[in-house]
Amino acid sequence: MAEGVKPRVKAPKKAAAGETVTLKTLISHNMESGQRKNKDGSVIPRSIINRFTCEFNGKSVIDVTMEPAISTNPYFEFEAVVPEAGDFKFTWYDDDGSVYEENKTVAIA
Repeated sequence: MAEGVKPRVKAPKKAAAGETVTLKTLISHNMESGQRKNKDGSVIPRSIINRFTCEFNGKSVIDVTMEPAISTNPYFEFEAVVPEAGDFKFTWYDDDGSVYEENKTVAIA
């Protein structure tokens, strides 16, 4: 697992059944494109979060493939319908094989 990689998620703790909620995610990651060189002239190896997914109770909400042009510390804000009480599972996939997960439970108000 890469050092300093930290996912953060903002999701409501409660929602009405059928309500559309806004979810916000940020992951601290350098996102090295593999196209820059270090001071010695050697290419810095590519190291990016290459995929981000979100599921609600096991059903896909969003699935994003990221390319080297994505910015450092990628941020996503998106909406999802909460049909029932349950869990959002947020997953980030790193080039080095690391997988970062964060879960948020939403109750029905």
